Amino acid sequence: VQLQASGGGLVQVGGSLGLSCKVSGGTFSNYVMAWFRQAPGKEREFVAGISRGGGSTDYADSAKGRFTVSRDNNKSTVYLQMHSLWAEDTAVYYCAADRFLRNTRAFSSEYGHWGKGTQVTVSS
Repeated sequence: VQLQASGGGLVQVGGSLGLSCKVSGGTFSNYVMAWFRQAPGKEREFVAGISRGGGSTDYADSAKGRFTVSRDNNKSTVYLQMHSLWAEDTAVYYCAADRFLRNTRAFSSEYGHWGKGTQVTVSS
């Protein structure tokens, strides 16, 4: 399965940005999906996750109230809508997928498929 993230860019503090991740090569609805991010010099960290049907979501504390994860199984795409962005949100954002997880998990090692990442830069 292949994952292609897009939508990154440069935005000012307090602004909004939406990311998309298109999945191909597999039955999208079979996969738990998640977004992670990695800032320079830091470990990759969980941002948000969504269940196969989209009915259950999970967020890192830093994302709660500001980010929304969603998916469209007809389009094989997962989204991350980000609002009230901080400079600390600057990172490369990755989408991840796994067919065998029962629920979303916050550990990157549990996801078997990854996209290449898209850069999000929040400037002050």
